[in-house]
Amino acid sequence: MAAELQYSPLISDGLVILGAAGIVIPVFHRFRITPVIGFILIGLLVGPFGLGRFVDEFPWLFHMTISDAEALAPFAEFGIILLLFTIGLELSFNRLWSMRRLVFGLGAMELLLIGGLIAAAFAAMGQEWTGALALGFALALSSTAIVLPISGTTTPVGRAALSMLLFEDIAIVPIVFILGALAPYAQAEGMEGLVTTLWQGFAVVVALLVLGRLALPPLFAQAARTKSPELFLAASLLVVIGASLATAAAGLSPIVGALIAGLLIAETEYHGEVEGIIQPFKGLALGVFLITIGMSIDFATIWAQLGNIMLAVTGVLVLKAIVTGVLLRLMGARRSTAAETGLLMASPSETTLIVLTAATAALLIDRETAHFWQIVTAIGLTVTPLLAMLGRAVARRMDPMPPAEDDLGEAKVIIVGAGRVGRLVADMLIVHGIPYVAIDSDGDLIERARRSGYRATFGDAARRNALDRLGIETAPAVILTMDEPVLAQRMTTRLRRLYPELPIIARARDLNHAADLYRAGASHAVPETLESSLQLSEAVLVDLGVPMGPVIASIHEKRDEFREQIRRDGDLAHKPKLRTSVADTG
Repeated sequence: MAAELQYSPLISDGLVILGAAGIVIPVFHRFRITPVIGFILIGLLVGPFGLGRFVDEFPWLFHMTISDAEALAPFAEFGIILLLFTIGLELSFNRLWSMRRLVFGLGAMELLLIGGLIAAAFAAMGQEWTGALALGFALALSSTAIVLPISGTTTPVGRAALSMLLFEDIAIVPIVFILGALAPYAQAEGMEGLVTTLWQGFAVVVALLVLGRLALPPLFAQAARTKSPELFLAASLLVVIGASLATAAAGLSPIVGALIAGLLIAETEYHGEVEGIIQPFKGLALGVFLITIGMSIDFATIWAQLGNIMLAVTGVLVLKAIVTGVLLRLMGARRSTAAETGLLMASPSETTLIVLTAATAALLIDRETAHFWQIVTAIGLTVTPLLAMLGRAVARRMDPMPPAEDDLGEAKVIIVGAGRVGRLVADMLIVHGIPYVAIDSDGDLIERARRSGYRATFGDAARRNALDRLGIETAPAVILTMDEPVLAQRMTTRLRRLYPELPIIARARDLNHAADLYRAGASHAVPETLESSLQLSEAVLVDLGVPMGPVIASIHEKRDEFREQIRRDGDLAHKPKLRTSVADTG
């Protein structure tokens, strides 16, 4: 048994993948390069066409290679499902509806025009029209799994890419079934299957929308009350896997269900926390997918047909980049945005491989042709990050000053805590027209705050990614209002280390806690005992007939005196330079 465990292919492959992730992500992050390239190169190195071909001669390579590429396919598919789920979390139905012109206008035109042009080129070279259509629409698709992590979804380039990719993800289902309908001996069966899938899929989507709106808010509210990250993760995975299985059972792609699940959760206040919890699993599963792409590249075949393959890759990339860029310009996009998006969307997609497989099964293209274009697709996916870098360079030359719409959103003061103190701070920011967002890990507090009209989101601010998604890098200030002294001090220390110039205003329980917060790096620490004493003094003086002006002046003078004393007690001789001034919160 021990020997079997030691030489288990599953364990060996798992070690290779985890080792690759541990090496690729930090190394590429250090050099500011997307890890997409790294994972694909790892697949090239450890796959059956890399070191894997020498396992018989050198058995010790077994532990450094992936022996069963097909066993990784379910994990790769799971990565794509999680990707679409997180895309749904970022969208929400309101945002998707606002993008309908781009999705069903730009997206439809892009797919139909590029697919039609490539199909016409194949038909002109002698390919049967059915096979030409299959190849045309297969190569017209672009990679959701690679493009969106590079572009994001909030910039003009990201929004344009997202709209086209969403339409392609929707269109993949009818494309696959139409290929079946075009098969030489399955016309009637193919059309009947398409109609059945469409009505069943529509019924499942409607059922998911209704059940999701009714069941998801109480499900995640209960998970939030337990304050258990494990339960939150289990609930998230239950929703995404359940929705994916439901659409798959109806004949649709599982990614459709994952997208719907994300859209439904995006309508709740828990979407940010769900996104943060799912993120590590999505990244690792997508890494597996990218490794499988690299493993499919055979250098021997590439060398044997090098000229034809390079010509095919170049032709596809140039055609798609030009058509996409021209369409975006016709729809009013800036030249820089059109050029960058065109280059980013130029490569084929992981779903191209699905369409090629379906076309081969339907006898529309032969296996040799399918294998050739699979290699072209793998090479295209590999160079996508390089095309993205080229696109950014071209965009900068066209437009050195990026437009204001390229910003990720207005900078907002972040209030940690949505309780009594946090809501009072928010009230004062609202009075002065200062944008803010509050975050709290108590679902009940968030629900009450949102009902009262406050801008609040559920999340654990102690986790770095929770504040990252709120835009902490551009935040004018962070205000810590929670009544948890140890947590406040830890967060102050971490935030000061990561953001040396960030103004941090913290609520302190007493004078000693305020001194601790100043030592940790707080810009201002406001002790509750001090403020209550000053407010009592103010009320007494006013009631005794002292004019309001001198009273306010003396209160401010005494507050400044106490703060200076607390700073000295905190031994904060060298305060970090602040990047902006912050109003006195006393």
